[in-house]
Amino acid sequence: MDRLKSLVESRVFELFITWLIVINAVTLGLETSPDVLASWGTALYFLDHALLTVFVIELLAKLIVYRLAFFRDPWRVFDFLVVGISLLPASGPLSILRALRVLRVLRLISIIPSMRRVVGGLFRALPSMGSIFLLLLLVFYVFSVMATKLYSATVPDLFGNVFASAFTLFQVMTLEGWAGDVVRPVMEKHPNAWMFFLPFILATSFTVLNLFIGIIVSAMESEHEAEAQEAKAEIVEDQAEIMSELRAIRRELAELRAQRA
Repeated sequence: MDRLKSLVESRVFELFITWLIVINAVTLGLETSPDVLASWGTALYFLDHALLTVFVIELLAKLIVYRLAFFRDPWRVFDFLVVGISLLPASGPLSILRALRVLRVLRLISIIPSMRRVVGGLFRALPSMGSIFLLLLLVFYVFSVMATKLYSATVPDLFGNVFASAFTLFQVMTLEGWAGDVVRPVMEKHPNAWMFFLPFILATSFTVLNLFIGIIVSAMESEHEAEAQEAKAEIVEDQAEIMSELRAIRRELAELRAQRA
C-alpha cells in the first residue's frame, strides 16, 4: 500500500498522466477530421480506449490508496466525474455523450498547480462577481429603456424594443463595430446621440468590466497568499518537529553522560 501511495503521489507519475491527457486531447481533435478518421480511424479508436483504460486504472489506484478520503478532495472528485462520463455508453440516444469525452482534457486543471490556483481564484471571486454582474444588468436595463424611448421610432431595427436595444448596446459595450454599425447611423438622424452612447461606453466598457478584472486579480492574489501561508505553516511545523527531535537527542545524550559519570 505504501509503495502504491508513493507511486501515485510521485512527480514522475503525475507527469506521465499529464502527457497522456495531452495526447488524448490531440487524438480527440484528430477525430474531428474526416480525412484523418478515414486513414487512422481504427488506430485512434484503440488509442482512445487505451488512454481511457489508463485513466480508469489511475483512479482505481487512488481509490485504493485514499479510500473514502478520495472523495474529500474536490479535484479527485472532478477527475472521477470526468472519467466517469467517458465510460457512459455512446450509442443510440446517448450518442451525444461521445462529444463529452473531450472533457478529459480538463483534467489538466486538477494536475497543474498553476491552473488550480487560477480556478480557485475564479471560484473565490464568484460572490463579488455576482454583485458586479447585477450592477451591469441594472445599467443595461436603464440604458436599454432609454434607448428604446429615444431611438425606436427612427432606428427600429436596432432599438425597436427593450431586448433589441439591449443586444445593440451589448455590441456597443464590446466595441465591435460600435461606431460604424450603430452610433453613426443613429447620429445621422439624432446628431446629439453621442451624449447617450459615450456615457454608456464609459460606464460599461471602461468601468464595470474593469471591476470584473480587478475582482479576479484580487481573488488570484488572495489564492496565492493562502498557498504561501500554507507553505509557511508547513515549514514552521517541520522546523518545530526538527527542534523537538533535537531536544530529545540532547536529553538522551545528557542521560548517557550522566550514566557514564
